[in-house]
Amino acid sequence: MLGIQRNTTPLLDNIATLAFLIAVGLSAGTLGSLLGVGGGIIMVPALTLLNLPPTQAASTSLIAVMSTSISSTIEYSRQKRIDYTLGLKMAASSIPGGVLGALLSEYLQEDTFKLYFGILLILTGVYVVYKKSVLKDLRAKRRSLPLQIAVFAASFGAGIISSLFGVGGGIVFVPAMLLVLGLTMHRAAPTSQFTLMITAIAGVFTHSVLGHPDYLQAVVLSAGAFAGAQIGARLSRMTKDMLLQRLLAIMLIAVAITFILDGLSLRY
Repeated sequence: MLGIQRNTTPLLDNIATLAFLIAVGLSAGTLGSLLGVGGGIIMVPALTLLNLPPTQAASTSLIAVMSTSISSTIEYSRQKRIDYTLGLKMAASSIPGGVLGALLSEYLQEDTFKLYFGILLILTGVYVVYKKSVLKDLRAKRRSLPLQIAVFAASFGAGIISSLFGVGGGIVFVPAMLLVLGLTMHRAAPTSQFTLMITAIAGVFTHSVLGHPDYLQAVVLSAGAFAGAQIGARLSRMTKDMLLQRLLAIMLIAVAITFILDGLSLRY
């Protein structure tokens, strides 16, 4: 009997872990697809709870983010809501960033970067909530060359963030599309998923060459995320634009708090 107990406990632990990862992937895929942000902001903390080191957690999450974005892109393509021209242009800027982020993940000290990036996310989240009044002043300048350049520079940064932290570049893509390019949330989220799909593929390839991901956990997460992305894409058609923007703002601020606590070494 004792022998059976010793063999059963690891089995139960493994089943519990797999169930946990599927649930995390499902919820992350749904929210990521719904808001266009990839879902990594849920998956990375979950993988950290399983004691994966930061580089492995980020790269494993990014594989599931790739799965989410592929699934979302398929559904959004059917709905004809993707701006392919814009998505390809932003991806051209973000792919080099994605490769660089994966390379930097082996060497870069993350604390200071997380701190300042968290502050930026908080400002962006507040900006999204009050964007209507702010955009009145930006309306005439929205298509100006400096702002266009800023969007593609931000896309390069989003690629770095995507691979470095495994959270997906949607947390930059969506605000840029909303605040600078003037897309609605119902257009920005699908286009972000398309851009994120291309960026994530580049990041995953580089991480894989470097030997970072845990492929078993990535497959389980991806299965849940792929299904969740289909749910999120369908739900997005029934959700009001303002509600989506507020959900995005809440999510940005939640991620910001996590980043700031990490940067200050206050989260354990």
